[in-house]
Amino acid sequence: MSSDKKAEFGPKFGVGTPLYRHHTTSLVFNDPPLHTRVRKLLAAAFTPRALASLQPRIAAVVDGLLAAHAEQGRMDLVEDFAFRLPVEVICDMLGVPPGERAPFRRYSLAILGALEPVVGPERQAAGNAAVSEFSSYLDKLIAERRKRPADDRDVLGTLIHGEVDGERLSHEELVQNCIFLLNAGHETTTNLIGNTVDALLRFPDELARLKADPNLIKSCIEEGLRFESSNQLGNRRLTGDIEIGGERLAAGTYVHIGIGAANRDPAQFPDPDRFDAGREPNRHFAFGSGVHMCLGAVLARMEGTIAIGRLASRLDGLARDGAYERGGRARFRGLNKYPIAWTAVRA
Repeated sequence: MSSDKKAEFGPKFGVGTPLYRHHTTSLVFNDPPLHTRVRKLLAAAFTPRALASLQPRIAAVVDGLLAAHAEQGRMDLVEDFAFRLPVEVICDMLGVPPGERAPFRRYSLAILGALEPVVGPERQAAGNAAVSEFSSYLDKLIAERRKRPADDRDVLGTLIHGEVDGERLSHEELVQNCIFLLNAGHETTTNLIGNTVDALLRFPDELARLKADPNLIKSCIEEGLRFESSNQLGNRRLTGDIEIGGERLAAGTYVHIGIGAANRDPAQFPDPDRFDAGREPNRHFAFGSGVHMCLGAVLARMEGTIAIGRLASRLDGLARDGAYERGGRARFRGLNKYPIAWTAVRA
């Protein structure tokens, strides 16, 4: 099965447009050899051992965000918390200065929104503008970072100076995969936090269960990933004939993979439409599998565990505080707005 989308994205975006260049150059929509080169360069920065050093920073960001809103007794779960944590972390990893991070959510929503099955001219225009602006910003960031030697603790430096089989990334490959990292690095985690907290509030017995037994946090995160998968759809084009479910599919067939549906499969998950914070086993596909399995899975789990664990343990009387707004996209499931309130804060 091939992940290369040039044949699909040419007619959709127009060959040579910013959206076409981005989505046909980034890691996720490519096959080897480009996929292999980029993934190998990034892999060292995303191992559990390498990411363990980020735990104190993640905890500090979460504590700071909670402290900033504790006395108010309310905040928007997405804008004030779920979005800000992963953006801070991935921008730290790429060396983006703190004062220059504000436009990234707007860029991400515009670029990823263009991946929807049906994209009108306004959404395409917004996506193209976002890629262009983002690329221009990264041109300057990369030029500045090139002046310093390689440092394996620095993701951007690894991408600039790293080699695989004697080859380095071209400037275009470098820019587009930095955009991909910034988008993927926060979009899925934002949705993981927002969707899981929403599920806990819709199943208050499970929230009470988690508060009574904080050791359930890891299985709770896995259930959040299963119950409301951040990425609902995947696509592949067959490179050879294959039989699926008794049907013979010819090479060239475009296959749409229902990740969200697989994660609610009653043959795999008893009572699949119930959120169970202690569900075991939980063999979900939220991060995919195979060579394209999400590179940031360990980081997303770490961020979700710390963020939701602290939110549940420190905020008593947690409840939704007004109307919420879904993202309204088919491929990515998340929330745009989700006001919450609480009655007391524990130290």
